[in-house]
Amino acid sequence: MKTLLRDCSLSAVVAGFIATVISYAGPLVIIFQAAKAGGLPQDALSSWVWTISIGSGVLGILLSLRYKVPIIIAWSAPGSALLVTMLPDITLNEAVGAYIVTSVVVLLVGLSGAFDRIINRLPAAIAAGMLAGILFRFGTGLFISIKEQPWLVLAMFATYLVFKRALPRYAVLAVLVVGVTITVASGELQSEALVIGLATPIWIAPEFSWQVMLNIAFPLVMVALTGQFVPGMAVLRNDGYSTPASPLISSSALGSLLLAPFGCHGLNLAAITAAICTGREAHENPAKRYVAGVSGGVFYLLLGVFGATLVSIFTAFPPALIAALAGLALLAAIGGALSAAMAMPADREAALITFLVTASGMSFLDLSAAFWGLIFGIAAHLFLKLRPVAANHAQERQPAR
Repeated sequence: MKTLLRDCSLSAVVAGFIATVISYAGPLVIIFQAAKAGGLPQDALSSWVWTISIGSGVLGILLSLRYKVPIIIAWSAPGSALLVTMLPDITLNEAVGAYIVTSVVVLLVGLSGAFDRIINRLPAAIAAGMLAGILFRFGTGLFISIKEQPWLVLAMFATYLVFKRALPRYAVLAVLVVGVTITVASGELQSEALVIGLATPIWIAPEFSWQVMLNIAFPLVMVALTGQFVPGMAVLRNDGYSTPASPLISSSALGSLLLAPFGCHGLNLAAITAAICTGREAHENPAKRYVAGVSGGVFYLLLGVFGATLVSIFTAFPPALIAALAGLALLAAIGGALSAAMAMPADREAALITFLVTASGMSFLDLSAAFWGLIFGIAAHLFLKLRPVAANHAQERQPAR
């Protein structure tokens, strides 16, 4: 504790606070969309918010103190996006069963140290194509929402562009402030929906179904490993931290496993918000930036305790604001995923197939588009890779002239 107090700085505390606020400003919105799509009751949604907040806070504090590195743990935004399309077709109990299986698989990957080997075997372009396909509907939802409340959405969009040019780190936070201000000023805020209350976790008995495992657990594992832990570790490495990946993955998966029966869909290393805490803005001395991770964890705990209040706040805002905020918060993630999907010419077609299948929202044999996107993409990748080999064999069989 003495070391923490000695290393504490205002810049690190502020960095942790901003990272937490941005997490709630963007990715949390997707959870509310998923809950609305699945028709979840308020108490289940409140429990969900409580689990991801408390889990992120506790893990962030413990890991940051253990490794003296700014570790930011957050819930999976792409995983939340996947649930928007899946929850209407399954029960919450089946979803919890999938969360448990996902956590167990990720935990085994972390404990075995197989993270790097798995990532190296899965074509990065295909994983990126699946991620882009999952997030695609949120990008289009941003512009579809213009029809409902054009001035609100266009003002938020303009704010995003201005801040992306001037202060890109605070773009999403600025969009939230502008959206809330316009909503309140125009009288669109449903103040009667606001309540002040503590979140209460509720037990959700898991149910297991092989279709749900393939539809949710399989894509959630792929998204966790490729869409969260890979960029999360890249952020740490980019700022000079050599913290091993296995204990971070294992700790996150164990936390997810313990909280899954209360609604937690997955805790992972943060990437976008983590960059706020790992850079020079948090502290000039890299050895003291871990305070930002501890600070972020504390704010997660404070906000998580008032999960019921958070739920009521987001319920009080118009759907157009939520859709626009989610779309703008995910624009960078969509762009990054598309860029990675198209980066390798040899895998471009397979990645494009993965993206199109996943974005289509198709369902076949009761299996989701995300599952089929991976299957079609990997099949295309393997088949197209065989062509030059076959051609080389044919050339070798030709008699010399």
